[in-house]
Amino acid sequence: MANAASGMAVDDECKLKFYELKAKRNHRFIIFKIEGQKVVVEKVGSPEETYDDFANSLPADECRYCVFDFDFITDENCQKSKIFFIAWSPDTSKVRSKMVYASSKDRFKRELEGIQVELQATDPSEMSLDIIKGRAL
Repeated sequence: MANAASGMAVDDECKLKFYELKAKRNHRFIIFKIEGQKVVVEKVGSPEETYDDFANSLPADECRYCVFDFDFITDENCQKSKIFFIAWSPDTSKVRSKMVYASSKDRFKRELEGIQVELQATDPSEMSLDIIKGRAL
């Protein structure tokens, strides 16, 4: 079991895929899951995929960490993007799973340099596109 200081390992692919999303913009989103004592990449979304594709990729009853690259236009008509870190912890997931994900979140997030906005969501309404837009501006 991961402890609060988190002995949770982070697979190198997690950092590599995040770098590709941040620097090369090769991906729209990345979904990570904890397998055993390690955080691994579960799914990578291509740049053409939408926010709905991302949201529909999340399991309804299991926790995940996610990174989403959100493109938007400011009020000044400037094209911008923000990298969101989303801790997906649905109410229907197992208590033990929620505890492991919660205790490992900060340690994992530190491995991903360049996150601009963090969001915690327990159901889809807490990470709707309107909320993402509001937090980006």
